[in-house]
Amino acid sequence: MTFRTVLRAGSTGVALAALCAGTALAQTAAPEAPAAAAALPNKGDTAWMLVSSLLVLFMTLPGLALFYGGLARSKNMLSVMSQITATAIVMCLIWVVYGYSLAFTSGGSLTSFVGSFSKAFLAGVTTDSTSDTFTKGVVIPEYVFICFQMTFAMITPALIVGGLVERMKFSALVLFVVLWGSFVYFPIAHMVWFSEGYLFTLGALDFAGGTVVHINAGIAALVGALVLGRRIGYGKELMTPHSLTMTFIGTAVLWVGWFGFNAGSNLEATAGAALAMINTFVATAGAGLGWLFIEWVVKGKPSLLGMLSGIVAGLVAVTPAAGLVGPMGAIVLGIVAGIVCFFFCTTVKNALGYDDSLDVFGVHGIGGIIGSIGTGIFVAPALGGVGVADYAMGEQVWKQFVAVVVAVLWSGVGSFILYKIVDVVVGLRVTSDQEREGLDIAEHGERAYNI
Repeated sequence: MTFRTVLRAGSTGVALAALCAGTALAQTAAPEAPAAAAALPNKGDTAWMLVSSLLVLFMTLPGLALFYGGLARSKNMLSVMSQITATAIVMCLIWVVYGYSLAFTSGGSLTSFVGSFSKAFLAGVTTDSTSDTFTKGVVIPEYVFICFQMTFAMITPALIVGGLVERMKFSALVLFVVLWGSFVYFPIAHMVWFSEGYLFTLGALDFAGGTVVHINAGIAALVGALVLGRRIGYGKELMTPHSLTMTFIGTAVLWVGWFGFNAGSNLEATAGAALAMINTFVATAGAGLGWLFIEWVVKGKPSLLGMLSGIVAGLVAVTPAAGLVGPMGAIVLGIVAGIVCFFFCTTVKNALGYDDSLDVFGVHGIGGIIGSIGTGIFVAPALGGVGVADYAMGEQVWKQFVAVVVAVLWSGVGSFILYKIVDVVVGLRVTSDQEREGLDIAEHGERAYNI
């Protein structure tokens, strides 16, 4: 399997023209052969992709909501869950209105960076239209592909919430999500995953969203944390997670849902999906173990929160590599991500003093960068990877580096501009009194716990 060499997602199948055969004994041409039948979806592939779409939704609601909610203080639990839920439903709707079209259609002169509105409101999409997969002649229903990619669009801006919790206005977040999805997420998805996109044509590899999802969200969260400023009392008051039990449940749900995220990105129920699945097992375990031991060495005690953070770091790092590297390469990626992300979430964050509340940048941003660069290394057949056409490690690593830089700059600059616009329109931050009271009551008029 090669990476998206034949995929032009969102396009309908094209029938092959039949050749006309002449005869040696007749002056007239033989009857024209019938046109070859258009490819039809396989029921097994369709079923797998339907399930994968549901698994990715499961990652967001309830997985991410419980994971982030447990890490926040109890007075902000409901606000975190409300922000994630609102993000998911808003992105769900704008995806079918115009997001899918911008991400997965040709954009004419701008097609290297963004699509067009030719499929706005899902124009032309029917139960008979199909989307190509990795294998020539193999298709899935276009509605299934739309649903699968919709769940990616829903969870990506929801990840950003973790860097902004406990101080951002609900109205500001909703407006930011609409703008960010439109001007940051859809163009990057187009550049990476559409056949005419800049990074696709460059040959950069991103199997399931290292650049599109994790670097994109991690950088946006870091920029947001810097623009918003630190929470009141940050560095002076204890801001410990109010329920590691919920965070554990959320982590478990994320790991299960991530199999749809990674193995589903194979788009077919084949051995390629099985490779992505085993890599999602072992890279995650490697990162959890790496974080566990480095924290044990540095702090003297292994914590549950450390293991859970390592698990998520491993899931992030293997995402761009899932269907492209071998299991041993995935383990190495996971271990490296667990250790490096630990230092970014502790040493680097403390040294620079930024308040990325739930370590979105330290885990998703850094983990995504490690995974994206590492994919260029471990895709090598000599290291157990599946290989790509005309593979050369140095050249491929350079392409991965370019993709990382583009994602960082596009998300960083774009997010900064959008935060500033939102600040002018509705204001970004709640008042100091509301922040001290907690956003559950101040913003939503309800409590997570009534005891």
